[in-house]
Amino acid sequence: MGLTLVTASGPYCSALLVQGKLTARERILLLLDPDTFDEYDMFVEHRCSDFGMDSSKNKYPGDSVVTGRGRINGRLAYVFSQDFTVFGGSLSGAHAQKICKVMDQAAVVGAPVIGLNDSGGARIQEGVESLAGYADIFLRNVLCSGVVPQISLIMGPCAGGAVYSPALTDFTFMVKDTSYLFITGPDVVKSVTNEDVTQEQLGGAKTHTAVSGVAHRAFENDIDALLNLREFFNYLPLSNRDPAPVCECHDPSDRLAPELDTIVPVESTKAYDMLDIIHSVVDEREFFEIMPSYARNIVVGFARMNGRTVGIVGNQPKIASGCLDINSSVKGARFVRFCDAFNIPLITFVDVPGFLPGTAQEYGGIIRHGAKLLFAFAEATVPKITIITRKAYGGAYDVMSSKHLRGDANYAWPTAEVAVMGAKGAVQIIFRGKEADAEAEYVDKFANPFPAAMRGFVDDIIQPSTTRMRICHDLDVLASKTQSSPWKKHANIPL
Repeated sequence: MGLTLVTASGPYCSALLVQGKLTARERILLLLDPDTFDEYDMFVEHRCSDFGMDSSKNKYPGDSVVTGRGRINGRLAYVFSQDFTVFGGSLSGAHAQKICKVMDQAAVVGAPVIGLNDSGGARIQEGVESLAGYADIFLRNVLCSGVVPQISLIMGPCAGGAVYSPALTDFTFMVKDTSYLFITGPDVVKSVTNEDVTQEQLGGAKTHTAVSGVAHRAFENDIDALLNLREFFNYLPLSNRDPAPVCECHDPSDRLAPELDTIVPVESTKAYDMLDIIHSVVDEREFFEIMPSYARNIVVGFARMNGRTVGIVGNQPKIASGCLDINSSVKGARFVRFCDAFNIPLITFVDVPGFLPGTAQEYGGIIRHGAKLLFAFAEATVPKITIITRKAYGGAYDVMSSKHLRGDANYAWPTAEVAVMGAKGAVQIIFRGKEADAEAEYVDKFANPFPAAMRGFVDDIIQPSTTRMRICHDLDVLASKTQSSPWKKHANIPL
């Protein structure tokens, strides 16, 4: 890549090297294209005079954060990188002022904001001014939401109120073993609840990518994280005023995928991997999955179709038969809303037997949480293309970007089944077990895509191998789509 990194020096920098971490400036140089970084407020210093902070030895030009703008693969981005070697990266009034300045300018010109978080939290010596600084940043996170993409990369500690800025951004990534996110640390948890827990268990990358769903992905080290972030950035538009990015494509749009004709097992209860379908359909088999370790019964992520960025949503039959539950509904809904906010077309692959039953789901609020995914698909005005690969049962059929939710192109494979429920359960209710051959009759009548096609609920029953060709053609036609909703201050999604 031809990058020359700044050489770390001093005791704090040496400690970073021992941990395998880069300095704040090294991170920016690795993230941005060579010689494109323009630094802001290089000489700003903190204004605190209490507790000996006005001493010259406690004054550092730029304070504890490096801010500015640069380019990633030739495209503009605004960035801030917290410097743990200066007061532990703690947030002062001046620190917050610098971050707010780049966020304000990013919103004005329409460019993404990337935050490289590595901070011990609020600067205690500054008291309420530090808290005010956090609130100023939170406000800008909210005002920029849906205007420009916001990405947080956690590369060290992020504790207390500081965690709410990454939580408000669109995507949060972490570095394994060196990054932590938590409201209160292990010592406070021990004193209040008497629980013994380590930093890693409480707020490490594994916890937040697999258990809590707070983080979207985790990477092996600083370099791996920054290089993946550069790749991820290519999928995103610069702002809500830009269309989805289009890049040169060497994968023919009319390419057939014959392996898809036999990918769905004949036995309807047998699992298969939805990722195999996604990889066969998208450009160059490249798929950047979001939240791959959390709510694995639904797959979401970014890919390209004929060079154009698209958002992919798909049920995963390998996990819980692809049932929708609380976590998968929330995961899917947030992803759909991001794509809709930034003009990214949505492609949905459906194989869903319904919502996951049980008291744990009902007590946890599956009705309210499941409604989030329904709401997200219904309000989306971007091009929406849906392919039913096998099961589409009950209310889950409606939820998964059905024709009834303003789907633009809805297709079914010959293996598709669109019905209120599975044949066995339906026969037990209808015939009460009195008809021995009733199940075969029900399968013949409903366990196929023709009843839905006859009513116009699916536009066509297609050969699976032609799926890529049909999607690419539809995306070309839908590129000029415009759709509006009734005026409102804002909707009231069931949070």
